[in-house]
Amino acid sequence: MKINMYEHEDVLRELNNNIPLRDKLHYIHEILRGKFNFIDRIAATIYDPKTDVLKTFAYSSDDESPLVHYQAKLSNSEALSEIIKKGRPRIVNDLEIYAKGEGEHTKRIQASGYQSSYTMPMYLNGTFFGFVFFNSYLKNTFNREVLHYLDIYGHLISLLIINEISSIHTLLAALKTAREVTHHRDVETGTHLDRMSRYARLIAKELADKYNFNDEYIENVFLFAPLHDIGKIGIPDRVLLKPGKLTDQEYAVMQGHVEKGRQIIDEMLENFGLDSFHHVNILRNIAQYHHEAMDGTGYPQGLQGGDIPIEARIIAVADVFDALTSRRPYKEPWTNDESFEALRLLAGKKLDHECVEALIANSTEVEEIQVRFKEDHFG
Repeated sequence: MKINMYEHEDVLRELNNNIPLRDKLHYIHEILRGKFNFIDRIAATIYDPKTDVLKTFAYSSDDESPLVHYQAKLSNSEALSEIIKKGRPRIVNDLEIYAKGEGEHTKRIQASGYQSSYTMPMYLNGTFFGFVFFNSYLKNTFNREVLHYLDIYGHLISLLIINEISSIHTLLAALKTAREVTHHRDVETGTHLDRMSRYARLIAKELADKYNFNDEYIENVFLFAPLHDIGKIGIPDRVLLKPGKLTDQEYAVMQGHVEKGRQIIDEMLENFGLDSFHHVNILRNIAQYHHEAMDGTGYPQGLQGGDIPIEARIIAVADVFDALTSRRPYKEPWTNDESFEALRLLAGKKLDHECVEALIANSTEVEEIQVRFKEDHFG
């Protein structure tokens, strides 16, 4: 049968559009279900090698996912660790074999009624990146024909996720290099950025239900948090590194770092061809508005309350808390309890009350972050 030149329709054409990753995942899921209607869930987790933590990132299913805003240490999951050890995907056609499993991941999947699964590890240049999961409510669904197609679509999903995260990492690396080249004596240490970005993630995760944050948003807040003060690379050393109190004129120059940050980010996004990146406004808002205050006394625009983007409010609390609990040339570190009390005094004035309480509610995780990312002798 002869096919006309433009008769064929690309079934994956929607992936060419500038839509959120979760929408792309949902679109792929619908295509797959057209052939295999028993594929009931597709989900992905990404791995943080600094903390050995797997974090939920995106999912697509008709029902609410059993695992959202969830993270766990990879080393605590013998089953998932075995996949990495063997370097091969895992087929489980009857999840009853894990009926006595103690892991939270296993319990939630089983409680949701899933009966079989196919788990593919994701790799970037040979380095483990995360997992793609396919689940079904039926047993014995993953035969050779099905696996042939899932391998293809699984790698497509993996490439979409890795491309998105890698693009962010490339941008972060370029901006980090620019900061380090410009200011070798930058007052912001690597451990400060490691801590405050993870505090920001804790706050975003705690507020996720109220603000309807998905895991992709939470991950972007975490990734973009270290760039909150990127505009300081445009501030002269005589102001940025001045040991004493700034004059009014010098303080005005210092305040300019937020607008410079927005300008630098816009230029870098354009240069890297990432200006259409779906979540780029999260990065812009963090850089430009993290010094706004709830009572309107902040800068650069004097925004008040809910007019301040929520990601900027999150970063403000994370940044202030780490400043209070860190050693500086002019002060000793405050205890967590002292710092929490100070945050509460600032809540509703300078800082967002909900963000403050969200951080305090995760005090155990805060301590774990502090132990993992300790300051060195120089802070």
